[in-house]
Amino acid sequence: MKSLGMMVAIAASMVVTPAVLAQSSSVEIGYERGALGFEALMANDNQTALRQIQSAKSVPHNDPARLINLGRAHARLGNVSQAQLAFEAAANCREHFDIVLSNGKIMNSRKAAMLSLQSLKK
Repeated sequence: MKSLGMMVAIAASMVVTPAVLAQSSSVEIGYERGALGFEALMANDNQTALRQIQSAKSVPHNDPARLINLGRAHARLGNVSQAQLAFEAAANCREHFDIVLSNGKIMNSRKAAMLSLQSLKK
């Protein structure tokens, strides 16, 4: 598991659980700014977030934080099947790590992905 200090993922708000947030910061930590679409998601600019996430070359396509944010952007845009695919991929990633949620709680990325997936079914 990656060190929490080195790899805090930032995701936008989830329906059930608040999004992944790096402590009280407003940008991605451990990632190039904008690579996870965090600020755009927080501003509810979901098209921009989707574009940022999809074009970020510095983040592997199988990165759980990327996949969670990708799923969130798709869900907000009404692309439920795409959101489901992204959340399932994040939940099934071999790599997983602890992330800090916007409410300050720490959660494993796999669990955050599962909660996001469950939120689609509500």
